[in-house]
Amino acid sequence: MTRRLPRCRRFSSLDRGRKRDYGSLMKKHLKRIRAVVFHAKWKLVCTVLVFGALLGFCDWFVGHTTSTKVTDSIASLRHAPVALVLGTSRTSHHRSNPFYEARIAAAVQLYESGIVSGVLVSGDNRRSEYNEPQMMKEDLMASGVPAKFITLDYAGFRTLDSVVRAKKVFQQQNIIIVSQRFHAQRALFVARRHGISAQAYAAAEPPFRWHLRVRTREVFARLLACLDGMVNRQPHFLGPLESVALKETA
Repeated sequence: MTRRLPRCRRFSSLDRGRKRDYGSLMKKHLKRIRAVVFHAKWKLVCTVLVFGALLGFCDWFVGHTTSTKVTDSIASLRHAPVALVLGTSRTSHHRSNPFYEARIAAAVQLYESGIVSGVLVSGDNRRSEYNEPQMMKEDLMASGVPAKFITLDYAGFRTLDSVVRAKKVFQQQNIIIVSQRFHAQRALFVARRHGISAQAYAAAEPPFRWHLRVRTREVFARLLACLDGMVNRQPHFLGPLESVALKETA
């Protein structure tokens, strides 16, 4: 004798009520989630807009306050004891770096014209196998600048380090900064913040395909320069005072 299976009971009014409560609860949760997502999107949009405005302002401010101090004409420069050459790599992606080559050429022009009496090359030497100052010295010597008038700063990890160390370590209050125009403007901005009398000689600009990537990065570097000024950031290393060998002028 087979047993009968029990019939499925119909939903009672209580069951239907529970079902309606569950549905309305889900709708409330979904509404809250949508509201949270909506507000999060607006916060993100506002954050991006504020950050973009800050980037744009700092980029404009650094350029606006220093543009008159940068020149590509040697005749417009006043004599200064030292040219501060800001370091960069000799090669990039296994090719010659036009930024580097132009800076070396500009430093040679300053020395040969007698506008400066010595050259201070400042760059990164955190690793034993990578030595920007030594590379620059070799290429300056190959272009005719005597080794005894080239001074090396091995702790120029950032533009701020190079500029501030020129004053606090190498005791130079009056310098001519050598780099591309956009970079030289930021270096002048740092120099002014630290009470250094500085001019800048603009090295030749590289082709556009090289310039665009580096100029884009410069926008963020200028924001950092403004923040550094606000907190009075100092170089990673200072150390004992060092002298700069200068050619005697008539």
